[in-house]
Parts: sequence; structure tokens; C-alpha cells
Amino acid sequence: MEQRKAYIVLNMIEGLGPVSVRRLIDCLGSPKAILEADRETLMEARGVGEKLALKILVQRDSIDAFEEIDKAADAGARIITPVDDEYPEALKAIHDPPLALYIKGRLLPADVKAIGIVGSRSTSHYGLNAADRLAYQLGQTGFTVVSGLARGADTAAHNGALKSDGRTIAVLGGALDCLYPPENAELADKISKQGAVISEYCMGRQADRMTFPYRNRIISGLSMGVLLIESAVKGGSMHTMEAATEQGRTVFALPGRIDTPGARGPHLLIKNGAKLVERLDDILEEYEFLIPPSELDAPESETAARPDVPLNEQESKIVEALWQEPMDADSLARETGMKSHELSGLLLGLEMKRVIRTLPGRMVELADDLRQMK
Repeated sequence: MEQRKAYIVLNMIEGLGPVSVRRLIDCLGSPKAILEADRETLMEARGVGEKLALKILVQRDSIDAFEEIDKAADAGARIITPVDDEYPEALKAIHDPPLALYIKGRLLPADVKAIGIVGSRSTSHYGLNAADRLAYQLGQTGFTVVSGLARGADTAAHNGALKSDGRTIAVLGGALDCLYPPENAELADKISKQGAVISEYCMGRQADRMTFPYRNRIISGLSMGVLLIESAVKGGSMHTMEAATEQGRTVFALPGRIDTPGARGPHLLIKNGAKLVERLDDILEEYEFLIPPSELDAPESETAARPDVPLNEQESKIVEALWQEPMDADSLARETGMKSHELSGLLLGLEMKRVIRTLPGRMVELADDLRQMK
């Protein structure tokens, strides 16, 4: 308990990060020793100057680890540190592993087989559909989907994994009791029951522009590879992809329309060697030598499956029109005798049900599993 308590205290000291703590441990021998050292001893560690040493000295005695543990418990969470068995081995191997993780839910050994999915908060309908579909299929195949609970692509990825009855992990950019965005509170609750919601930030820490980029290294650190759905070239999700590259994770990217701003980030990654992802197999084949086929929870023929959904008369007419071949939206409107605005609403609903998908050039086609049945 002494070392756990020390890690929790160190994590709560403002201005002290994982890299400095690691250097201090290398120099002094343990987290507990940091809390007992004097100023001169602290300054013996590489990169720890007088300013940081004073921060440690001033703050360490006023922090109560047991009080923090109780606060986490009141929020339905617990705190783990690198000395705990539940702490992910993958995170221990990164350059700056979190000193503590606040967890609502459970982390399991099976989560070592994880794929991160991230993207813009303003992801297009095409991107949302892709994130939902790929997360659903990954969940069916036994992968844990890791994302950041943000609006847009993150939300779609978590929901897709949940619908598959698979596991998903949400990494927050603030404390567990300062959930952001607030409208995802219900989603976070579902995730905690089917995976885990985690944060490295102490209770009461609000998310801000600094915390979001810093948490991204945890998303990539927990994952074997990370898929970018949509992002501007300088979008926040690109920070996650940079972390993935630095950590030696596989970088995946979803291609998009060349006239879509959100496609610029993925296209830049693809130009620089990221693996282009059009379907689930593009991800699975990257790990065929690491994950024997016998370990996959669902055969390939089942990974494209989706729950049966009822179709109304108009939706059925659209599916029948697309049964022979894909067509553009204007042709589909003429074929079905529907007005453009009416058709657009129906196509949106069918895409959310994973019955169809929209392609560049306003082309529409049936989902993979339906096309295979033709």
C-alpha cells in the first residue's frame, strides 16, 4: 500500500509528470523515497531542478491519498498504479506511463488485443458510419475498441463496440467526476458496464486544452494500432496518431473524399505510410501473425453481420433498387420515384442501420453483408 499511496500522491502534485517521476525513481529507488527526500536529494535526479523540487516539497505533505481513494470510491471508481496487477503492461512500456489510473469498470487481460479509433468531433456522416461499422465488427472479432468519449467519431466508435456486445475503453481528458462532454454521461455509464472508463486525472480536475492532447498517449498506448477516421491536418486526433507512431503502434487511416476537410489528416497519414482501411480485413491482416485465426471470436463471414432491422415500405424500395448495382443519389431518386429531400432522410436512416453506405460522388450501395448475399 505504501508504494501505491506514493504513486497517488505524486500523481496529484501539480507540475510533476510521469517522466520526472521515473527519473526520480531511477535516482532514489522508489516512489515512497521521493516523498521522503530533502531538496538536495531530489535535485540529484536528472532534469529535476530547484523549482520542481520545491513544488514536490510544498505539496506532498498536504495531499491525502486515502481521501482521494475515498473520493474515487464515491464516484464508483477505484485507483490503480504501476504496482498493481491490473495496470496494463502496454502502458508500462511507453515513455510516459500514467502514475495512476482512475477506473470505472474493469480492465481485463483480453484488452491487450485493442484497436484505437479516433477522429474529429465534427466527423461527417460517412465517417460516423465507418467508425460505427468498423467498431462493431472489431467488437465481434474479439477486439477491444479504445477511444476518447468525445463527440463525433469517438462516440460512434464506442456505440459500435457496445452494439456488438464487445468491450470498449473510454479514456477521458478530465477527471471521472468532471465528465466531458456532459451529454455522454449515459454512454459512459454503458461503457463502464461493458468495459471501462478511465482517467489519469485526480478527482475534480476539469478537462482543458492541455489535458486532451496529453491523454491521447494513453489511447494509443493501450492499443495495438490506431485508426484515424477524419481529421484536419492539424486536428486534435492527429496528436493521437503522432503518439501511436512514437510508441511503435500500427497507424491506420480511413480514406475520404478529396474535397472534404476531414479527409486531409487521413490522406496525409496514408501518403506517409499509414495503412489504408476500407474494411475490417485491412486491420485484421496486419495482425494475422500475432493473432492466430483460432483466437478470433467470430469467423470472417460473421464479422460483417449486423442485427436484423425492420424496414418500412419506402426503405424496402430503396434496398430493392440497389440490389442490382450501386447508383448515385439522383438516379436512385428517379428509380424509386422519391423526392431528393425525402430520399436523403431515408438514406440517413438506412446508413445508421448499416443497411447501406454512401460513397464518394454521392454513390450509394448496399452494405457488405447484403451485397455478399446477392
